Amino acid sequence: MGNQIVVLSGSPRKGGNTDKMAEAFVEGAQAQGKSVALFRVADMKIGGCLGCDGCEQDGVMCVQKDDMLKILEALLSADTLVFASPVYYFSVSAQLKLAIDRIYALSRICGLKGREVPIKRAALIMPCEDETPDTAAGAVAMFERICDYYKWENCGAIIATQVLKPGEINGRIELDKARELGRGI
Repeated sequence: MGNQIVVLSGSPRKGGNTDKMAEAFVEGAQAQGKSVALFRVADMKIGGCLGCDGCEQDGVMCVQKDDMLKILEALLSADTLVFASPVYYFSVSAQLKLAIDRIYALSRICGLKGREVPIKRAALIMPCEDETPDTAAGAVAMFERICDYYKWENCGAIIATQVLKPGEINGRIELDKARELGRGI
């Protein structure tokens, strides 16, 4: 499948369960010779989308000159996008949501150049504290709608339940599933 992958990890907790799942995915992908760019969006300066449509101007990636420009640049040559986030109030973290909203510019940038958005497939990785994966249903629904909108292949969601404290994901099958997803995506 794809060879250029962008992973957006939205956890503000460095080294936490989300990071470990994202790292397992990256490990699997790199073991298959794929190039992966991992962005910890919580460590980046990313403002919310202004809805100004400045990205519809030729030569303008976004009117905001923040760290999202690095992500957009990477997405222009990627064929796979992976979202990784803890479940926060039944959705993704605010840090990841900022980046997701700004991906809107990608379709405008590509449209101005007369080409399709290069992303062809996407996946979602989420640890959550609750006992049931239903807690992530809102985030999964959002992810599925994004895939439908862009006509991306939905490569699935890995939801790890009952993990809160850093390291609780260690030894869990979801790490293996993330690694396997990386190998196969």
